[in-house]
Amino acid sequence: MIISPGRGYIFVHIPKTGGTAMALALEARAKADDILIGDTPKAQRRKRRLSGLAPAGRLWKHSTLADIEGVVPREDFSRYLVWTLVRNPWDRIVSYYHWLREQSFDHPAVGLARSHDFNGFLNAPQTQAALKANPYDSYLRDGAGTLRDPVFVRLEHLDEDLKPVEAHLGFAITPDRINESKRRSDWRSYYSEADAALVGRVCAADIARFGYAFDAES
Repeated sequence: MIISPGRGYIFVHIPKTGGTAMALALEARAKADDILIGDTPKAQRRKRRLSGLAPAGRLWKHSTLADIEGVVPREDFSRYLVWTLVRNPWDRIVSYYHWLREQSFDHPAVGLARSHDFNGFLNAPQTQAALKANPYDSYLRDGAGTLRDPVFVRLEHLDEDLKPVEAHLGFAITPDRINESKRRSDWRSYYSEADAALVGRVCAADIARFGYAFDAES
């Protein structure tokens, strides 16, 4: 997450949507008063600045707007361009599964991914519950549950969707590709017909909002 009082934007980093690459591109142009929250190099160098803040929730790279109330008062959110990246859910879940399998820290999702094939991981009740509980717009709601008029940038359509963000910032954003998981390039090959339909149900709100489809080329 990045909170930029000087440029008047808040970048919300939803997991496994290309957010680390975007954060790196943004912090390369960071202003002195930008609040950088995460594990990128500049965010780590500024980590001590976070100690005096009083957020309403957890302050980490995947914080929601509700989490950062107290850092930014709720009534001040309207002064910022709030934006985030989103990604085709079928693609995102495959990426998430393979990323989890490469991790070694103690977390139920890591253990589940490392001990199951993709079908088993996807069909586990806890995986489905997590997906249902965290649609993309849940990251962009304040503590009262109000969606704060965000700009959603589809990872598959960066050039088009970044235009209003770049117009606000006054410069172009060119993120590199990083943190790519070791997986087959065609995410559709991981799904049975039943599993594809399952994601369609669990992520129905995101799919409808952004026009995603299982058989899309990207």
